[in-house]
Amino acid sequence: MTSARPALLLRLVAFAWLAWLGLAMTAAVAQPLDESPDGTQVVRSAIAAVGDGPEFPGLPVPVHAVTLPDDWAKSRPGFQGALWYRAQFDYRPDRGIDGAAGAPAPELLALFIARVCSTYEVRLNGQLVASGGRLREPISNHCARPQLVNLPTVLLLAGRNELDIKVVGHRLAEVGSAQRAGGLSTLWVGPHAVLAPHHARQTLLQVGFAQGASATLLLMGGFMFVLGYVNRRESQLAYFGALSVGLALFDARLWLREGPLSHRVTEFVLLVLLSFITWATVQFLLRSRGLRLKQADAGLPVQCALVALSLLAAGPERLHVLALVWYAVFTLEIAAAAVLLLRQPGSAETRWATALLLGAAMLAVIADTTAGHDGSGVVPALLASTALPLVVLFIGLRLVMHHGRARREAEASRAQLERNQVDLERRVREATQEIERNMRQISDHKIEQVAERERKRIAADLHDDLGAKLLTIVHTSESDRISTLAREALEEMRLSVRGLTGRPVRLADAMGDWRAETVARLNQAGIEGEWKSPDEAPQMLSSRAYVQCTRILREATSNIIKHSGASHCSITCATADGDFQLVIQDNGDGIAQQDVDARLDKGHGLASMKNRAKQLQGQCLVESGPGYGTVIRLTLPLDRATTPS
Repeated sequence: MTSARPALLLRLVAFAWLAWLGLAMTAAVAQPLDESPDGTQVVRSAIAAVGDGPEFPGLPVPVHAVTLPDDWAKSRPGFQGALWYRAQFDYRPDRGIDGAAGAPAPELLALFIARVCSTYEVRLNGQLVASGGRLREPISNHCARPQLVNLPTVLLLAGRNELDIKVVGHRLAEVGSAQRAGGLSTLWVGPHAVLAPHHARQTLLQVGFAQGASATLLLMGGFMFVLGYVNRRESQLAYFGALSVGLALFDARLWLREGPLSHRVTEFVLLVLLSFITWATVQFLLRSRGLRLKQADAGLPVQCALVALSLLAAGPERLHVLALVWYAVFTLEIAAAAVLLLRQPGSAETRWATALLLGAAMLAVIADTTAGHDGSGVVPALLASTALPLVVLFIGLRLVMHHGRARREAEASRAQLERNQVDLERRVREATQEIERNMRQISDHKIEQVAERERKRIAADLHDDLGAKLLTIVHTSESDRISTLAREALEEMRLSVRGLTGRPVRLADAMGDWRAETVARLNQAGIEGEWKSPDEAPQMLSSRAYVQCTRILREATSNIIKHSGASHCSITCATADGDFQLVIQDNGDGIAQQDVDARLDKGHGLASMKNRAKQLQGQCLVESGPGYGTVIRLTLPLDRATTPS
């Protein structure tokens, strides 16, 4: 989701709220209770007397004429307690409530009170017909609720009827808002069928919507507070959650008509709660743009304590004046935080939400001060009770969307990071294996170099020391046997020295050396030797392969000379399919198969030939039978035989 979509959604939600608010205000004023619609009589005058008894006080209590609505904040600012109102209306069974000839008598009449603060009792012709609850502290609270009282037909008198309404309220000086000061609105008496829908509509507008918003704020605020508390880096969510929960608790008076606390304690709690709401609002505005001011961190908690101390010091008689001062301070603080936020570089969405929150707060304050007791203040009351909660709900929706998008992006980033980490681990593992291979190769190469130098040193020592002594024995010995043995030892030493030097040998040169030595030995023993080998053999034999093949060939030749009794021997060399093949065949007596196996088991020359071939990854096969001679087949892979030893 792009950054423009949340801003567009916020505008659409704000537009929907404004449209709903417009419809609600239209519904509130479209069907007002004016002079007397549909047989309804409006009562705008009454007499009033102070008294806390169960009935309208009689003489010598003074009685004063009053005009309804009667707002105590204006008509009697210093009064609180119980005040009786006596109003009259006409009822004629044969003419109806408005006295029109021929009008049918209503089945049930009702009394509609748009506003009564704080609680009440209603008597019809001296009989109690309705009570608003507790008339002693803590008294019931009906300031925000319109009232509908049924007037039983059996109590109605033909002609003049009296309504005695006892109102228990508080003076303006002891309430934080003028909306909670005592007073009574205009009265409407008429058919229940006419007044009941109007009462239901007004209750929905003034209380229902506010209760729904308050409940939603409480749930959302708790969720946001926990979310911000868990994610400490997003502390603005915790402050927003505290703001939402605070507003929900502030509007709890709409839910609790029978509160557990006295009036003075309730007003004290509401104003202190408002200071906490201001604290959360200011910190939310600042933290949402990453601003953290030490003055705000230290000053706002101290301000909450100062609010409580100032209320305790001033006393309940100065609560209203002190509340107005603190309202101004709170409004200025929120406005300053909003202005500071708007001056910071940021998205249009943030500016739009901040301006909407500030406007809703100011609208709620203005509406709270302009709503009156006359029943015509439904629109201001509606604005005061729903404007700020709804805006906070919309901003909460924006925050939830933003947080959800951030979570999705974080999850995607984490998944990508995990993939990158896995890929990095794989590459590191491959690089480590490559380094280990290189290190092994380097180590093997160094070992090979050291071994090569050591082999050359040993070969040089053998050639210079032992070779010289054997050569001296060959030339100076008077015994032919000793001279022969010395000559054979000298040849074996030279072969070993050649193997130690590690120099590879051309296969053609090797076959030439083998031919000269083998044919010469056979001829000396009186055996006809036949040698067959290719003219061209460009392959190379390692020194190790050359030495082992030479020893195998010598061992085979020695066995033919000593044990076969042959007169002819053929040696064939060939290369085929990447292998070097050497076949030695004589026409001697041959060896029985069981003797071949026995000689292999006892470690005779045949076994040594097989072992030498196996060391070169080749094989040496012996085929023989009595009277058929012996065939020795040596096969070596050239790729192994050409690898330097």
